[in-house]
Amino acid sequence: MKIAYIVTRADPIGGAQIHVRDLAAAMRDRGHAVVVLVGGSGPFLDDLRARGLDTVVLRHLTAPIRPLKDLRAFREVRVALQDFAPDLVAAHSAKAGVIGRMVARVMGVPVVVTTHGWSFTTGVPPVRAAVYRWIERLTGPLSADRTITVSDYDRELALRARILPAHRLVTVHNGMPDVAPSLRADPAGTPPRLVMVARFGPQKDHPTLLRALAGLRDHAWEVDLVGEGPLVAETEALASSLGIRERVHFLGQRMDVDRILANAQIGLLVTHWEGFPLSILEAMRAALPVVASAVGGVGESVRDQETGFLVPPGEVGPLRDRLRQLLVDPGLRVRLGARGRTVYEQHFALDQTVSKTLAVYRDVLQQELDGHPERVVDPALTDGRMTGSGRPG
Repeated sequence: MKIAYIVTRADPIGGAQIHVRDLAAAMRDRGHAVVVLVGGSGPFLDDLRARGLDTVVLRHLTAPIRPLKDLRAFREVRVALQDFAPDLVAAHSAKAGVIGRMVARVMGVPVVVTTHGWSFTTGVPPVRAAVYRWIERLTGPLSADRTITVSDYDRELALRARILPAHRLVTVHNGMPDVAPSLRADPAGTPPRLVMVARFGPQKDHPTLLRALAGLRDHAWEVDLVGEGPLVAETEALASSLGIRERVHFLGQRMDVDRILANAQIGLLVTHWEGFPLSILEAMRAALPVVASAVGGVGESVRDQETGFLVPPGEVGPLRDRLRQLLVDPGLRVRLGARGRTVYEQHFALDQTVSKTLAVYRDVLQQELDGHPERVVDPALTDGRMTGSGRPG
């Protein structure tokens, strides 16, 4: 099978980029021909190339809505797809999803869109959510052959908002490749080190985390904040004003998150809205207990009081209480972290995500065969063996 992946941005590296990277590499390793089309340049592009993945840089594909650049991006994507002649287009993130499915429709190529969290999900500012909900409904006639949601929460949200019919929506939870045993953490270590991997932007809630930690100054702890974004300086100023700046470490964007987590005792994700965040899976993979905001699909990975704690978004008190429990009880950290590691192995290992995603691809291609009996397509495309493109040349 020849699969063309499209993702909007090469910088910064977020959940969609990591997902595309891991999925594309896994599909290649299973014998499929893969190319990744990505907007702009940045560390994500370098990472793809370091892994030997074929890439195409799209100069005009950007996240903001800009009609002229979007038209140019449409042309860029079409040229790239004509050169590669894919059997299937897999588009990820909002802008790539819209342009990717438009180009695929024009070319007559099956397309699967993966949404990594709807832009109208609970927690998004109401006006912004209403605009994005309207856009999704407006582009409904251009819907993909199948849309993958990364959580059941997002699938149900799309159904309630009447974005797509049920038969076009399927949930495939994110997964992560495993790490070496040496990169598993020791949650019992002291003093406890907490880690949150999150972009400094409106979606994430670093202020609530810092205010909760400020009430725990009588306990020993350090916190590492991994990520970049427009609110870094503002967050640093808040940490200073709360009197905890020396215990809060701003690490910037890092490519060694697995090593940072291996030296931690508690994983965190304090946020306003989410789809199904990979940063939580990374922490569970490292055998860390996780404290996270109960938003979006987070509850489908973090099992409250079993693998960690879920707390109400935006509330300092409950977050502070759960953090205190973990700070004072190394045994609790170990038990929750070990259970989280087991849940990761059973449900969120990358191989499971790849197999389920490949099943969606094959189903879409089979429907293409059934709907166009006159089209000559290699039957091997539906059983996973690598072939050349079956698309008429």
